[in-house]
Amino acid sequence: MTFNNLYNKLEYIRKKRGAIAVALIDPDKKHSKKIPKMIELINKTDFDVIFVGGSTMEDKQFKTRLKKIKSNTNLPVIIFPGGSNQISKDADAILYLSLLSGRNPDFLIGEQVKSAPLINKYSIEVIPTGYILIDGNTNSSVEKASNTKPLPMNDFEKILHHALAAQYLGKSFVFLEAGSGAKNHATTELIKFITPKIKIPVIVGGGITAPLSAKKLILSGASCLVIGSMIESLPTENILLEITNAIHVNN
Repeated sequence: MTFNNLYNKLEYIRKKRGAIAVALIDPDKKHSKKIPKMIELINKTDFDVIFVGGSTMEDKQFKTRLKKIKSNTNLPVIIFPGGSNQISKDADAILYLSLLSGRNPDFLIGEQVKSAPLINKYSIEVIPTGYILIDGNTNSSVEKASNTKPLPMNDFEKILHHALAAQYLGKSFVFLEAGSGAKNHATTELIKFITPKIKIPVIVGGGITAPLSAKKLILSGASCLVIGSMIESLPTENILLEITNAIHVNN
């Protein structure tokens, strides 16, 4: 089947498989030596797409590492940018993030304006995404880099209001992010509360390490789960397959 853009392909996967399994690779210097093994694991464990990006970059090798990732997988590669310095023509698309949970103008619109000329120059497909940081009981790198505070996990109404704002702003996705290495991922109660009240798919990331948790989140209404720190730990293929099988509830 052919698609006129990657977003439509993602929607097809979501409807066919029940949800989308996303592998996240942080291309920062500290992970450089791990990346080949991470790609190998991802290719063998039934992920649907790869997000590439991180809150910080200790060097200027983002483009080099993204190109290496892209050349070693057949999966779509989407930039998950930590800032306007994480743009590459080698990506299939970019999540055009707006950090709606914070009030730092740099991450609401400043970085987006900086990145716009390059995105236009490279003709990268843009997927507008409302990014909402929620409290995963850890001082996440996103919180530090953006100088914003996460929304309390138990304040369902406040999180819903931000998700509705994302929808009304025309975003294609809402991304509920507990942060890399979060002790607590988004709760099933939160997902059950939000998803019936909005009309756009919900991406959940941060702290997802167990197949049962993954399945419960999908059955609660999440459309897409992002697995990052788990892959960085270089687990066995079987462990990752258990997680992706749990995400693909229609398999």
